[in-house]
Amino acid sequence: MSPAAAGIETPGAIPASSSRLVELVFPGDTNHHGTLFGGAGLAMMDRVAFIAATRHGRVPFVTASCERVDFQGPARVGELVELVARVARVGRKSMAVDVEMIAEDLLGGARRLCTRGAFNMVAVPEDKAPGWRLPPLGAAPAEPAGRLRASDIVFADQANSFGRLFGGEALAAMTKAAFVAATRYSRRIAVLAASERVDFRAPVAVGSIVDTVAEVVEVGRTSMTVAVELWSEDLMSGRRTLTASGRFVMVAVDGSDRPVPVARNEAVENPS
Repeated sequence: MSPAAAGIETPGAIPASSSRLVELVFPGDTNHHGTLFGGAGLAMMDRVAFIAATRHGRVPFVTASCERVDFQGPARVGELVELVARVARVGRKSMAVDVEMIAEDLLGGARRLCTRGAFNMVAVPEDKAPGWRLPPLGAAPAEPAGRLRASDIVFADQANSFGRLFGGEALAAMTKAAFVAATRYSRRIAVLAASERVDFRAPVAVGSIVDTVAEVVEVGRTSMTVAVELWSEDLMSGRRTLTASGRFVMVAVDGSDRPVPVARNEAVENPS
């Protein structure tokens, strides 16, 4: 059963004041010490701040300034970095977005705060009345346990000549989400064994927000089936479309690439 069919995903049910960007740290993103470049981290923080601001205001935004950024620890090759952006304050045409970057050891599960910063975003609305102002800040609903949601923006280098997201880029995002969900569930190295089915339902335009929503829905002795949905979201209207859905079979392996048993994760399967 897909996350949507299970009642987990409702079109449009996105907390306006928080967004998450999830990335893996690869060698090309790091310095000679094997840790994530500070500039790469700042770029990701600015990107997720823009997503959070746009979801709140539904108008174009620009980054006006970046207040104090504290680098409290490094993110290392092979780790996951999760960037969480929350709208903290809202003025008439500007807002402050607080962003945290958290590194996670995928196998051990340990998480630590790497970087924290505040980004001041300014709205540049078009065709708005002179008295227009940003909507006030509201409460964001909590994310259900056991599900991965990651947001990002579609850029021109990911699209074809018609300005639509390449199918291969969509598959890459979906398989990355399946990998992270399966690895978090099992705390084992997870490799892709099969793609049961992927349905492409609608195109995604450059400049859209894309959400990948992944959840482990079946567990075998050494395998996990992950249901993944890819949602596109128009920046200005907030209109959301289920773009693609699929099921991916991930197998847990040891350091010698041999399949190993998966221990059921009660905290994920039966959240309190």
